[in-house]
Amino acid sequence: MATAGLYVHIPFCSSRCSYCDFATGLYQQELAERYVQALVDDIRKSRHQGENVDTIYFGGGTPSLLAPSQLDLILATLFDRFKPGANTEITLEINPGSVNTEKLRAFRSLGINRASFGAQTFDDAELAKLGRSHNSGDTLRTFADLRSVGFDNVSFDLIAGLPGQTLAGWQQNIKQSLELGPEHLSFYLLEVHSGTPLAEHIRRGIQPEPDDDLAGVMYQWMIEQAAEAGYEHYEISNLCRPGFHSRHNVKYWTANPYFGFGCSAHSYDGATRRWSNHRDVMKYVTVVESGHSAVVEEQQLSQTDVRAEALFLGMRMMQGVDLRRYRESFGVDLRDEHREELDRFCKAGLLEIDGDLIRLTRTGALLSNEVFAAFV
Repeated sequence: MATAGLYVHIPFCSSRCSYCDFATGLYQQELAERYVQALVDDIRKSRHQGENVDTIYFGGGTPSLLAPSQLDLILATLFDRFKPGANTEITLEINPGSVNTEKLRAFRSLGINRASFGAQTFDDAELAKLGRSHNSGDTLRTFADLRSVGFDNVSFDLIAGLPGQTLAGWQQNIKQSLELGPEHLSFYLLEVHSGTPLAEHIRRGIQPEPDDDLAGVMYQWMIEQAAEAGYEHYEISNLCRPGFHSRHNVKYWTANPYFGFGCSAHSYDGATRRWSNHRDVMKYVTVVESGHSAVVEEQQLSQTDVRAEALFLGMRMMQGVDLRRYRESFGVDLRDEHREELDRFCKAGLLEIDGDLIRLTRTGALLSNEVFAAFV
């Protein structure tokens, strides 16, 4: 079995972003303490304890809102029940302005060696419209603090296609990011989820609808500029300096096992079984406190499901899918089974075949959902 990754969901935020559709809520100290204890109990009961792991990822929410002592307890429990390697990648998502150097130094002393940093944009007006609790000054200060306490693996999150965002404004975001020089850049085209404040603002005309065509131009411009600055475009939405890809996230795209803890956390055994926990924070806490399993949904994948996931998840990686390896794993030659689709997308400049590799082009990455739908 491949080496697994561990995901820990921390659902607390200091404020609610207008576009957010994640399982999060406002931070409350008493609830946070109950939640951490529930997490620890959940980890201790895992049927997969004893597995070798080489990545641990604290996501949310804003995991950096927890006290170092709380993260220490969670990490100690993970290290007790699983078998992390000596070079385990341990990532903590951090919101700018939510931490100081003392807290960051404490996080680093716990063995946390990678920070995922929600910059989103360097435009204060755009941050305010998004409901973010930080400004661009907070971003710069927190990044400098991360460097000062020894974080040498930092990732920035950026969002393109914000309502009213201009190409010039986006270009300034990229220039600012590249000047700072994080090891990793994750970028997302804004998705407007029904039921979020942003969706309601757009419906009422308070904010304009995002311009998808402009967002596509922004995407292409960022890829080009980052490549010139020495970044590798290794996945549809991710760039890194050589050797600094997100080892944890790559597990999702390459069908490696990962085990999730906390509300809304998902897991995969690396073969045919997926499962997920209760999404609601209080439901998760009360179920675990009562001694029951937090799992609310399970899925047993068919061979067709496994094949489809190997194709569309693998093609998220810009290196592409190895046709020979796919044939050896599933007994199917994609060049025969999907000849029509491959011909169509290659002629359209969305896919390219290089020997035994099939991969998205830069334009194909932008239109990846259309490509994936044709194969799945």
